[in-house]
Amino acid sequence: MKIGFIGSGNIGRTVASCFLRAGHSVVMSNSRSPETLSDLVKELGPKAKAATAEQAAHEGDLIVVTVPLYALPKLSTSGTDGKVIIDTMNYYPFRDGHIASLDDGTATTSELTAEHFPNARVVKAFNSIIASEIQTTAKPQGDPQRRTLPIAGNDAEAKKTVIDLIESIGFDVYDAGALHEGYRFQNGTPAYCARANRDELIHLLQQA
Repeated sequence: MKIGFIGSGNIGRTVASCFLRAGHSVVMSNSRSPETLSDLVKELGPKAKAATAEQAAHEGDLIVVTVPLYALPKLSTSGTDGKVIIDTMNYYPFRDGHIASLDDGTATTSELTAEHFPNARVVKAFNSIIASEIQTTAKPQGDPQRRTLPIAGNDAEAKKTVIDLIESIGFDVYDAGALHEGYRFQNGTPAYCARANRDELIHLLQQA
């Protein structure tokens, strides 16, 4: 699978590295220019390339959107129709400015992402794990210490695709339900960045 990254910060580059090790190829982009990613692409290896955000969206069989939430309204939707989008974003009012629908709980970050990309299939994932731990806490399937990560989304097929990807890089996955249920593992909740197995994670999600 070719995976396009819109955003190449800590989460983006770490997830890209893991997907490469699982046998996929990646197209990396940022808010500046492909040339500024030359060192990163060299580090990631021959199955990585740099491109513009629009090119990453068009070329990717699946897209990872991993930018600060305040940048979401500026992102092009070109190339995203029908695609699975993994949304890793969290809401930090001190950085993103106050967003009324997030402050009052009537919407979640991923629901805003789905509104922005109306013809894509958005799955919330990787927002509730510290970037470095994506590599350091991954475990083989069957390991009793294997960590469970939560996801949420409205499209069952899209969620299955994301579950398979996450399982292939060293984690179990718990489907928390519809996209709105992503509030249960957003920043500030008990499940956020928790090192938990499936049963522990379910308990933490229920506390939100």
